[in-house]
Amino acid sequence: MTTLIDDRRVRARDASPARYFYLNMSLACAATAFLGFAPTYWMPLARGALSASPVIHFHGFLFFTWTLYFVLQTWLVASGRVVNHRALGIAGVSLATAMTIFGFLASVSSMKNAAALGQADAGITFSIVPMSGIAFFALMFVLAIMNTRKPDIHRRLMLLAAVSILDAAIARWFLTFLAPPGPPGPPPVPVTIAPAVVASLLLVVAMVRDWRTEGRVHPVYIYGTLALLAVKVLNWPISETAVWHAFAGGILALAQ
Repeated sequence: MTTLIDDRRVRARDASPARYFYLNMSLACAATAFLGFAPTYWMPLARGALSASPVIHFHGFLFFTWTLYFVLQTWLVASGRVVNHRALGIAGVSLATAMTIFGFLASVSSMKNAAALGQADAGITFSIVPMSGIAFFALMFVLAIMNTRKPDIHRRLMLLAAVSILDAAIARWFLTFLAPPGPPGPPPVPVTIAPAVVASLLLVVAMVRDWRTEGRVHPVYIYGTLALLAVKVLNWPISETAVWHAFAGGILALAQ
């Protein structure tokens, strides 16, 4: 009995750094999301100078709420409140579902705005970026829910889902400080690859942490990061195909 109790204490002690690591990573994700959208959303919104449709506002509200929810959930685990963490899981399912729906609606809204500017083809081409992004997020979230009884897989998939939607925030800094001046409209799809690579550096940090503490990198990080980067890179050639233009163009036609 003494040996069993000591073993449990050792496991609890060893688990604590992992719990706080994921809390710190969730804080990093939240900070990245807030700072990324500060120049183009939060600051203009505070000045009353932001003009956007209700769909875009609600989309932004849901996605930023997700970052706060992720912080709350990792904090509950880090503080040992696992029961509360599981109880809030249903709220996470509802939130992720709403994010998927409004992520799609925001993509359609952006296509409509591009069409209004006379750039319908550019809007259709670029729509693959948000649509594939929200699809990847939804897939990672579903896989995480399916693995709730496997904490080592669950928490890594949740981190992967959180990081997968940060490229939009990071891209705002690229557009604000690096993009040359030009007419309004959707940017070229290739410019979205660099922000995705920058966001993936958070996953590299997690891989290094795995290597140092466990002697290996968990397969979720290896295959998940490769899949995430593959999606971002393949968006470019796929977005220019007739198949994608027929698919996204059909959605735009239904929305108008």
